[in-house]
Amino acid sequence: MIKGSCHCGNVTFSVQHKPDWLTECNCSICRRIGAHWAHFTAQDVEISAAPDATIAYVQGDKLLAMHTCKQCGCTPYWVGLQPDEKSRMAVNFRMCDPDDIDDIRLRHFDGADTWQFLD
Repeated sequence: MIKGSCHCGNVTFSVQHKPDWLTECNCSICRRIGAHWAHFTAQDVEISAAPDATIAYVQGDKLLAMHTCKQCGCTPYWVGLQPDEKSRMAVNFRMCDPDDIDDIRLRHFDGADTWQFLD
């Protein structure tokens, strides 16, 4: 099991298995957040937070909502908003202990232009 949390601990997540890779995206929001996204279905992720612990930010094409802790400002996860992708989500593995994730491959994704992996 891999666990992660925002800085203050108000939002935590856990997953049962390591992903095959983490994604570092260069789109306008991801490059600012500095996230290393691990993609899962919602059924594979347990989020623990009070109902009002995060603020959901929806921008641009409105495909997903970035959830940011209201207390410390960390962005631990996003959820898909399209009806056919409601179960799609990602958690930010930068919120995990580095020793737990240092062996996971990091892939670079061009979300700013081509929508393709660069490796």
